[in-house]
Amino acid sequence: MDERRASLSTNRETRGLLPSAQLRVFLLSPANINGVRARMIMRDDAGSELAHRLRGEGAPLGDLFSFISGLYFRGKLAYARAFSNAPPGVSGSLVITACGGLMPSDTLVTLEHLRRISAIDVDPRDERYRVPLLHDAQLLSSLVGTDCEIVLLGSIATPKYAEPLVEIFGERLVFPIEFTGRGDMSRGGLMLRCVETGMPLTYVRVLEAARRGRRPPKLTPLTRVRSGL
Repeated sequence: MDERRASLSTNRETRGLLPSAQLRVFLLSPANINGVRARMIMRDDAGSELAHRLRGEGAPLGDLFSFISGLYFRGKLAYARAFSNAPPGVSGSLVITACGGLMPSDTLVTLEHLRRISAIDVDPRDERYRVPLLHDAQLLSSLVGTDCEIVLLGSIATPKYAEPLVEIFGERLVFPIEFTGRGDMSRGGLMLRCVETGMPLTYVRVLEAARRGRRPPKLTPLTRVRSGL
């Protein structure tokens, strides 16, 4: 297993495949590290435990992006962990990065590494973003085989994620139809509700999905919210 192949594997204990279930790997769009919460954790005097880990042995990329992005990424991460069914040794939740390709959500990242993989804007016209993403997507495709569904948890309203990923995965790349018309906060809340109820979203092929739609009704509050999400 070469270095890039190893980089798509999970650091967590790999669970067994669900009997007779669809193989499924999730690709999570990244958090924006130019926002207020990113500056909070990256500033020199940041004192939280997560900030200390970021400056030491490293903190899990998924935890960092959950803090930076808030509800939206937290929902994506919880949802991917709840409903992924990846082949053995492959991470079920891979994060799309600005110039670091695909990275398992549990990858330990230092401050320097975080800055390096987030150094540019996500732009499919920029080879610094596109080339590592296409390389890792092709490698993932070879690792999971043709029977594995690739679920994009991110926007398809612009080409920044869908265009390069469709190039590799084609009809295997799917998207939750319930995302259409929703904003980031609504999507995050929706995914946390799915985790709470154990009911996954409905996936449609990105090639056939409507890129935009009417805003759906607001989510109804849950009667019980799981702690720690």
